Amino acid sequence: MSQPPQITQINISDGGVPKHPIPAAQITLDGLIGDRQRNLKYHGGPDRAVCLWSADIIQMLQTEGHPIVPGSAGENITIAGLSWETLGPETQLQLGDKVRLQITDYAPPCRNISKFFSDRRYSRINQDHHPGSSRLYACVLSPGIVSLGNSVQLL
Repeated sequence: MSQPPQITQINISDGGVPKHPIPAAQITLDGLIGDRQRNLKYHGGPDRAVCLWSADIIQMLQTEGHPIVPGSAGENITIAGLSWETLGPETQLQLGDKVRLQITDYAPPCRNISKFFSDRRYSRINQDHHPGSSRLYACVLSPGIVSLGNSVQLL
């Protein structure tokens, strides 16, 4: 029997990648407290407050030989146990007891993460080229605190 969906890593940085793991974070309408984005043209803001990605996709990429780990592609919340390919804009998720997010868009990959791919082809996680493998941007509908191991529910 598979595990129920849960947060397997929470990641922040002072700008850039990789983002580093922390045990818990306060999520506001602007994103995770303590997280910063270097390029606000492409990252951050209310519609891109939180970046989500699948621990299962990361494991699949590792088996393909890519030196990628949670946080290296810049996601804030790494989640295991969701059918990632079924998620897209308008989907709502609840993290833990309080935090509710709504997916707003697919996060296009950029060259800053190329070093985490064995062939430097970061397009491997581009939604247009490989549907269902992309990171996801979300806005915050209900802020709160999330912790490692919190449950994730598809609403």
